[in-house]
Amino acid sequence: MEIRDASALVTGGASGLGEATVRRLAAAGARVVIADRDEKKGEALAADLGANCRFARTDVSSPEQVQQAISAAQMLGTLRAAVSCAGVGWVQRTINKEGVPHDLELFRKVVEINLVGTFNVMRLAAAAMAKNEPQRHGERGVIINTASIAAFDGQIGQVAYAASKAAVAGLTLPAARDLSKAGIRVLTIAPGTFDTPMLGQLPEEARQALAAGIPFPARLGLPDEYGQLALHMIENAYLNGETVRLDGALRMPPK
Repeated sequence: MEIRDASALVTGGASGLGEATVRRLAAAGARVVIADRDEKKGEALAADLGANCRFARTDVSSPEQVQQAISAAQMLGTLRAAVSCAGVGWVQRTINKEGVPHDLELFRKVVEINLVGTFNVMRLAAAAMAKNEPQRHGERGVIINTASIAAFDGQIGQVAYAASKAAVAGLTLPAARDLSKAGIRVLTIAPGTFDTPMLGQLPEEARQALAAGIPFPARLGLPDEYGQLALHMIENAYLNGETVRLDGALRMPPK
């Protein structure tokens, strides 16, 4: 897929993995819509990157807001890529030490944002891409979703998060098959432990302990390494229907 002068949508694009992806795509010549709930960070990033980037305040679980963000991207150019980085995490055991069960509404919220929100972006972006003129190889667009290694190695307290991310990984192949006749590829990245604002809230000792558990390189992942992979997935026409772990060979222990 040739992304130069085309448009791309990145959800969760105002910080972390999403911001790194926005910067990579913009550097490759794409015109990018930063879809995020954080107006301050989103507007600042768009201003930093210049005229080919726009911010759209977006709750990924809202069909109307996602459609508005897609429309904003189409105003910049032909929508060729959509990368879903928006997501939330929550730690709670199925039952705690006192025997109290997991909060059902919190479980629903995590699934609503991480899974339903991802699917909402995918279905609406695919509908827009299906109308594009095909490029070389018959491609009309690429959709990249974000799972997590918790989809495969979920730890104690990650039932909601791991379930939502496993579902994102699970929809990758059937979605790629669904969209094959439209010339739209679907891929998923499953990151390990990355140096994002979420981990930035941890004490330095805890961050170092996480880094030490990664086989090689023994450090936290850099958000730009996620952005690099997302850009490669967009450009490599034969990558499709796959979930790729990006984790330095880390396999998470139970806790």
